[in-house]
Amino acid sequence: MHDFETIFYNPILSTSLLACFSAQALKTIIEIFRNGKMNLGYLVNTGGMPSSHSALVGALATGVGLTVGWNTPEFAIASLFAVIVMYDAAGVRQAAGAQAKILNQLLDEFFQDGHHLNQERLKELLGHTPFQVFVGLAWGVGVSVLALPAF
Repeated sequence: MHDFETIFYNPILSTSLLACFSAQALKTIIEIFRNGKMNLGYLVNTGGMPSSHSALVGALATGVGLTVGWNTPEFAIASLFAVIVMYDAAGVRQAAGAQAKILNQLLDEFFQDGHHLNQERLKELLGHTPFQVFVGLAWGVGVSVLALPAF
């Protein structure tokens, strides 16, 4: 049990989670400025600006590089993991969101005539633009560089 408790004292894990959660909070603040109202759903939703997934993996890779070394197998693993996550966020999930938007539009038009569907609308905000991914990455790297020396 003692070994399990040490997970919570891992500075790289803590910093990565800090980057992720702070990016989610930043996403909520940005939406307040964009829409003029608070939507707490952005604290837990995927998609939007910045990418919290990119912030998490950016902070993870940076934290590994800072603490273990930039030329280590651990940094290589963390970096490749980060690239895969960011590619998925900007590629596959973005495309799935675009498809969901089209399907929702088709269903709206089809069911205007009084037909009913017992299905919720598809979630459209799934992925990120490349810019949102880049900003999330920059946020994660920045959080890691600033927070890790404190641990």
